[in-house]
Amino acid sequence: MDIYSVVLSPWFWLAVFVVFTLIEFANSFNLITIWFAISAFFMIFISGLTGFLDDPIRFKLHLGVFLAMSIALLIYTRPLAMEKFKVGKTKTNFDDLVGREALVTKEITKHGKGEIKIKGQIWTAVSEGDERIEENSECFVVKIEGVKLVVRKKIDSDGVK
Repeated sequence: MDIYSVVLSPWFWLAVFVVFTLIEFANSFNLITIWFAISAFFMIFISGLTGFLDDPIRFKLHLGVFLAMSIALLIYTRPLAMEKFKVGKTKTNFDDLVGREALVTKEITKHGKGEIKIKGQIWTAVSEGDERIEENSECFVVKIEGVKLVVRKKIDSDGVK
């Protein structure tokens, strides 16, 4: 029994399919190895259709088709699947704070932290451009860095901060 008879058999591709599927399950459905599993599944049938070719040619054909199909699926269908299944995008209450107005309850100094009140909760905050934001003024949450909110002073309709 030579290496070609093992690698070119449908049983080999079934084993590859099972291995990639198990890896995908172990990685909490990151949708990376599933495309290789799908390609291996199709290779089970393709390997049965190419029996008339010489072994070295069949091996190169199988490897080429498997890699081309896997890479094409990974590049073209993974982004669609990630969007459809919302994999890796767990929206939290934290994300809802970005863009909201808040009230400064403890002055935010140029190089120091202050506090803001947003949605009834007090948060540690720093200013976006190291600007000073006075107590009892309004600000906007720009982003979240660790456990503190980065804020920007609210600009009035007159253009005054």
